[in-house]
Amino acid sequence: MVSDIRITNTGSLLELQRRLRAAGHENIRASMQRRLRHAAEPLRDDLQSAISGLDISSQGRRGRPGGPSPTTRPLRATIAEAIRISVRTAGNPGARVWLDKGRLPSDIPMGLVNRINEGRIRHPVFNNRKRWVQQNATPLWWDNTVRKGRPRMEREAARVLDDVRRRLE
Repeated sequence: MVSDIRITNTGSLLELQRRLRAAGHENIRASMQRRLRHAAEPLRDDLQSAISGLDISSQGRRGRPGGPSPTTRPLRATIAEAIRISVRTAGNPGARVWLDKGRLPSDIPMGLVNRINEGRIRHPVFNNRKRWVQQNATPLWWDNTVRKGRPRMEREAARVLDDVRRRLE
């Protein structure tokens, strides 16, 4: 299932947040936020590349000609554009890479993205509920990409926190 990936070390981040607030260093806080976002960008870019290059195939038309696409919007590019980064330094601090369902058009439900991640998409042909087709994709594109990118993101976030800690001492 497609879910967000959060890099949080809540204890360290909360302690740093208190120290930043007490010290009144707005530029250090802004720098930390910018660097945490920068640490998450490679994972977001990898996820966007993974969905953009994902092969979605079907059994074929079996000799029948296809019709025009009901939309001019490419599915994979639309999903890639909805992958976002958010960074928080207050409340529940950390960096988060997630799929913003608010940026998906209403005709692309979040369930479709989860089914693409599962590797099997079954849908009606041009909304004809009497005729269904199954398309296959490489399963776990989100999960595998996150699994590969998470250690790098965690290392970079730890480096940022260490630098901020050193600047506050």
